[in-house]
Amino acid sequence: MRILQAHTRYRQAGGEDAVVAAEAKLLRSGGHEVARLEARNPAGAAAAAGAMATAAWNAAAARRMTDRIVEFAPDVVHVHNTWFAMSPSVVQAAGRKGVPVVLTLHNYRLMCSNGLLFRDGRPCTDCVGSHPWHGVVHRCYRGSATASVVAATNIAVNRSRGTWRNCVDAYIAMTEAARPLFVAAGLPSDRIVVKPHFVSDPGSRRQAPSASRTVLYVGRLEVGKGIEVLLRAWRQLGDTDLELLVIGDGPLRASLEQLAPAGVRFSGWLPREQVREHLLTARAFAFPSEWYEPFGLVVVEAMAAGLAVTGSRIGGVDELLGTSGADQLVPPGDAEALASSLERLREDGMADRVGALMRRRYEERFTPAANLPLLEGIYASVQSGAGLSAR
Repeated sequence: MRILQAHTRYRQAGGEDAVVAAEAKLLRSGGHEVARLEARNPAGAAAAAGAMATAAWNAAAARRMTDRIVEFAPDVVHVHNTWFAMSPSVVQAAGRKGVPVVLTLHNYRLMCSNGLLFRDGRPCTDCVGSHPWHGVVHRCYRGSATASVVAATNIAVNRSRGTWRNCVDAYIAMTEAARPLFVAAGLPSDRIVVKPHFVSDPGSRRQAPSASRTVLYVGRLEVGKGIEVLLRAWRQLGDTDLELLVIGDGPLRASLEQLAPAGVRFSGWLPREQVREHLLTARAFAFPSEWYEPFGLVVVEAMAAGLAVTGSRIGGVDELLGTSGADQLVPPGDAEALASSLERLREDGMADRVGALMRRRYEERFTPAANLPLLEGIYASVQSGAGLSAR
């Protein structure tokens, strides 16, 4: 099968970029041909403003899609991120050439100006099933009224054009928890299939989780990620023999370092190989997010490393962990409950037992080998026009 990926790369590489690259590698390993139509969001203010002017509909990007289809003759176009340099015009261009389109719903940008369903420190669904102009009133996109108008216009224009409803053959949501949000936003339920992401096997642990005293946090240090709640929970542990290692950076780092209790260490961003090594030598993993995480790729990386995960019961995190792991989840923002969950993981037997269960769940659901037939099945369904009977 020949698959054309369409993706706008982020200025700071993140999870979506990693997923696109991983899926391309996976498909090629399965004998498929993969090509890519790619754009990159410019970094300079003037260039970014120019690109955002065509964020709702970029005719030049549509022509590039048409030319790429003629050149590569794909069986399926798989669209990932169109914001903002590429624009949704590429979706309609593929439809006009008669090529089936699959769209991965990496975030909530089809219904929310900032793509997060998160505002003023808490989840927000004001625009779900409504209109996007709430986001302008609240300046949801980067705190800018002008940029929020652009983001809201992108939603409104493509909703009016029927871009998503009429030009996409299948949507991929990563969890069942995210699915009803997209249905409420107007996407046809019979075209939404749930397929999780996957991660490569990091290899075997050299020692059991209980041999380590380190709890890991890996992620951006910004509002919504719950890192402030995690530090409050850590303070409640008091004189503990555990260490919290915070891997990542972001706008909150300076203030967090000043307020952090004893036993907390900040490393900043580390190379991917070093992060993998920390996962394979840690005791447990903390994921205190406060927004509707569409997936949580780093959670699956922790599971692959055989770590128990503690954190927030929000979005689809409990789906990832399954019944054996979700017992460690607590209400988002509840520092006291999170502290109790961390305290339970001080028990060696608990850390080892849950970690082994998480590794087993990874092997069953989130490996490349488990994911390839799911992706191939979606492509085959849209190519044949048979529809999506399985979820």
